[in-house]
Amino acid sequence: MFSIFGRIDRLSRFGFGLLVFLILLGLIGPYLPLGDPMRIGAGPRLSSPSWLFPFGTDELGRSFLPRVVDGIRATFLLSAVAVIITAIIGTLLGMVAGFFGGVADQVVARGADILFSFPAILAGLLIAAVMGPGQISAIAVISVATLPLFIRVVRSVTLGLASRGFIVAAQVAGASPWRVMIVHILPNIIGAVIVQLTYALSIGMIIESALSFLGLGGQAPYASLGSLLRQGSAYLTFAPWLVLSSGAVLSAAIMAVNLTGDAVRDALEPLKGRSLT
Repeated sequence: MFSIFGRIDRLSRFGFGLLVFLILLGLIGPYLPLGDPMRIGAGPRLSSPSWLFPFGTDELGRSFLPRVVDGIRATFLLSAVAVIITAIIGTLLGMVAGFFGGVADQVVARGADILFSFPAILAGLLIAAVMGPGQISAIAVISVATLPLFIRVVRSVTLGLASRGFIVAAQVAGASPWRVMIVHILPNIIGAVIVQLTYALSIGMIIESALSFLGLGGQAPYASLGSLLRQGSAYLTFAPWLVLSSGAVLSAAIMAVNLTGDAVRDALEPLKGRSLT
């Protein structure tokens, strides 16, 4: 573990530390003395940041800091659930396409191209029209947007492994195709999957925030960073701290995820990682 971190540059370490801090803040936020995010009239309406209310208050007099902390947890959790589900499905489909080839490869690859052609916002409008706005719709949209990325990456890596000697030897020894994929191919592509998962998480957070900003994500009293941005945008001219605080936290979270993805990539590619430091 320490040798891996020794190959990571300082900026990536900062991103990893920031990501850990934000995740821990989101998880333990309800147990910290930050105030009740749902308490109406905790302070003056739309008051500016102060020692008592570091992020100010919203239009109902609720302290905005605990609401932002709730938003961190909601955005991370929803995006992570969607991306993990997508990673499992995309890895399976990518291995099937790359290993079997032929009709299976054509069907999976063309299906990924079709999904890739849909803009995330358009897919969100279509899914929300069918399923209604909410967290399930947001998970579906994130899955539709990130699934082609997983399929393409896993398919490409699997194609490069399918003709390797140890794969051919396993097939000659009588191993079934599924055993070959699970026992021999999956361990060799897991690094690429993890790297893609980190980048897909940042994409998922952007999509979730955009959907919530448009009112297609989680609904009140559910709070995410995107819904807090939408809430603050109505008072931007005389209470800009609502947008600035939630927007800054969202930007920091996405930056931290991307920097962590770079760190994971450099750790899995030592030569490339040393050339960048």
